[in-house]
Amino acid sequence: MLINAEHLLQYQRCKRRPFLDIKADKSQRDAPNDLLAKLQQDKIAYQRGILAELPYEQPNYPPRDYEAGQAATLELMQRGVEYIYQGVLLSKYQDWVETASEKYTLLSRPDLLIKQPGESCFGDWMYVPANIELGKRPKQEYQAVAAFHAQALAKVQGVGPNTAWLLLRTKENGYPVDLAKWTPQMLQILEEFIQSLQSSEAPEMFISRQKCNLCHWHSQCYAIAQSQKHLSLLPGVTPVRYAQLEALSLTTLESLANTSPTTLEDLPGFDSIVAAKLVTQAQSVIEKRPLILSNHRLREEIIFTAPIELYFDIEAQPDLDLDYLLGVLVVDRQNNTQQFYSFLAETPEAEELVWRQFLDLVWQYPEAPIYHFCVYEYDTVKRLARLYRTPHSSVNPVLNRFVDVYEQLIQSVALPVESYALKAIARWLGFEWRDKEASGAKCIYWYDQWLETGDRTFLEIIQRYNEDDCHATRNVKDWLANFFQDEYSIIHASEARL
Repeated sequence: MLINAEHLLQYQRCKRRPFLDIKADKSQRDAPNDLLAKLQQDKIAYQRGILAELPYEQPNYPPRDYEAGQAATLELMQRGVEYIYQGVLLSKYQDWVETASEKYTLLSRPDLLIKQPGESCFGDWMYVPANIELGKRPKQEYQAVAAFHAQALAKVQGVGPNTAWLLLRTKENGYPVDLAKWTPQMLQILEEFIQSLQSSEAPEMFISRQKCNLCHWHSQCYAIAQSQKHLSLLPGVTPVRYAQLEALSLTTLESLANTSPTTLEDLPGFDSIVAAKLVTQAQSVIEKRPLILSNHRLREEIIFTAPIELYFDIEAQPDLDLDYLLGVLVVDRQNNTQQFYSFLAETPEAEELVWRQFLDLVWQYPEAPIYHFCVYEYDTVKRLARLYRTPHSSVNPVLNRFVDVYEQLIQSVALPVESYALKAIARWLGFEWRDKEASGAKCIYWYDQWLETGDRTFLEIIQRYNEDDCHATRNVKDWLANFFQDEYSIIHASEARL
């Protein structure tokens, strides 16, 4: 059985995925994801940018004939080629761990093998591995994979490299990996993964929204999780907290809903607030209704209705460090009108223009609250103000009017939803986006397509999505205001009867 570095990488993110990649029916996988395809294209482009400056050679061999690939790689290493791109290194797992089974072959294909002075079986030179990653931080999984390549290289050249490198998207893109630290950890992770392959059953799924959405097994795992009412679908249940709940045999919604928060508050990953909130969250899902959080005190000023309200949402292209669309929905409740403004940068150079247009609009309504969902809009306004040297007098009064609907909601109420993302909450309220497949991630892909093709259809669907986000934010805000108004009425009526 062939085990490669990608399996090791994915095992650190999800213990279930590489098991399915090796053993499951591949026809059951989801269709390719546009954003994942974009990320792969971006990585290829980043690699090409680095390779363009290097005198590299690449082993030539038939597809998937890795023995031929290793032979071609060894020939390049024996010649002392300075840089080898995607060389092939094969070894038996039993050569790494004496007690290991013979049936596992380890395949290492580091992005680069870099020649350095030293002593190896090739002569007075040796190689060190380097991996090219899109990330900006030396994540644990990156460093473990680098150690995997270094160990495979040691078996081939007869001497362990003194370091391994990660080439990251930072100003100083070369990051040295501490092999003395990471090789033992890598070997432990590899051993755990190989042990999991001994089972006929895949490891238990855990639905992690950010990590799972791009996985080609997502639909299969999600369907199982829904059928089991798995606790990972409950907002607030992290892997660390789930492990604590599992140790207490609290693995169902009902058992968690009937638990006293004091049972949980001293456990790792919990405190008194988290414990109470998680129990209330389980109760909300079971009862299929919103519940006020026990640590929340009703305050009439929590969220309010103003004569004129602004709803603000941004679309961004992270790879370009660009906020290209600032959308504002102006709701005039006095005159019962609403108008949407779409400030769109059709080129990256137009970002400053749309920033000025946004400021001009919001200053036309100096008393209007500016509602948004999550902190990104607030942080972005601060970033754009710094970038374009906007006076504090023009920005601070605007920031003081920002109201984060998400923060107001999660601090006050539990909803019977799987996620507190805008889409999940708005759809629970009955709101629907005009383009069913649209998402923030899709917009990243679509804006790239616009820049590449000039097809305005991509801009139009992005603008519709952004406008719908503003309307969705309004729906959530209005529901929250009405919900608490009703609660105040009930409390005041009860107090009057007393």
